Amino acid sequence: MSRDGHVPQIDALSAARRVEDGATLLDVREDDEWQAGHAPAAHHVVMQQVPERYGTLPQDVEIVVVCRSGGRSQRVAEFLRAQGFEAVNLAGGMRAWAEGGLPVQTSNGTSGEVI
Repeated sequence: MSRDGHVPQIDALSAARRVEDGATLLDVREDDEWQAGHAPAAHHVVMQQVPERYGTLPQDVEIVVVCRSGGRSQRVAEFLRAQGFEAVNLAGGMRAWAEGGLPVQTSNGTSGEVI
């Protein structure tokens, strides 16, 4: 995958497989969106905090970035790639994740929803 500004787009099922294989799933939605429901393996960093906190992300694995529909995550993936990360965008975001039948849960482990 190139680091020429082009951000690869992947679908939800591919994202789930990559996370199972060791990729980091980074959810950049707002706190209320996260609390309503997120992917079980996701790490949460609000989009506006990424420039301050990207140094805490693993640099040795691919990062799959997700938001609600794919717009915010696209911008974060572009930023991360510019910093040298191997980042991809989950096209369609958490909406696509949920529509793909993948799990969405709240922080206490109960069934969640995408808002």
